[in-house]
Amino acid sequence: MLALGVYLTFRILDFADLTVEGSFPLGAAVVAKLIVAGYNPFLATIIAFIAGAIAGMITGIINTKLKIAGLLAGILTMTSLYSINLRIMGRSLIPLFRERKIFDAFEWLFGSNYVVLLTLILIVLIIKILLDYFLHTELGMALRATGDNPVMIETLGVNTDLIKILGLALANGLVALSGALMAQYYSSANAQMGMGMIVVGLASVIIGEVFVRTSKIPFATFGVILGSVIYRFAIAISLRLGFDATDLKIVTAALVILALGAPSLRKFMIQDEFAERLLEEGEYNA
Repeated sequence: MLALGVYLTFRILDFADLTVEGSFPLGAAVVAKLIVAGYNPFLATIIAFIAGAIAGMITGIINTKLKIAGLLAGILTMTSLYSINLRIMGRSLIPLFRERKIFDAFEWLFGSNYVVLLTLILIVLIIKILLDYFLHTELGMALRATGDNPVMIETLGVNTDLIKILGLALANGLVALSGALMAQYYSSANAQMGMGMIVVGLASVIIGEVFVRTSKIPFATFGVILGSVIYRFAIAISLRLGFDATDLKIVTAALVILALGAPSLRKFMIQDEFAERLLEEGEYNA
């Protein structure tokens, strides 16, 4: 869901949004605070999604109404959310070991051994289907058109500022939902857990595009999900190979560089192979 949120801003809306690093722990902070206060974990998770959507709206308003660059608007919201998250939590860490979580409600369906994995797969599939449907609606098409050609869509009478705010709200809502589920999975919420999440999301999106080369929405969103899984496998393999946990950031950066540079490397290799073949043919003819 983090990767799907980044995909919405990075690819669909063409907006470099750094709010992700604040909205991810925001979702975790809200869900942890509400669960500890005795709220139902489903309700707490929904409220976490709404909180993330509000954070995205704030970034959109700063960008569209105050005419501040999108990158800077995201940085300002992200910076503000660090203090807001600490205010919500009251401290830097909230443990959830003895609290009810959203996964507990699915034990009767999936059993106790694979309840977390199967619950997350179910939630991600539901989110993917709903997102695919939304992006094919009239509003979703307007969102896609705003990212592709805002000038053209404005001439058709569409309020691109409102569409951009909506897209950022939806994207950061998904990111906050991811943070809320992550907090329940780890049984704790940490104010620092959002660091580097934008790179994780971008890596998932870019890796997915390497394996699924199409702009069709159902396949593109599947590619994003596949990319996030491949990214996690790559991190797990790195740890097995002896990399320290402190080295994971540079491993992530290397994966992103490799994924982004793959088309250029492939083109270079094809040209080099073609030149070598021409040389061999020239020597043979001689």
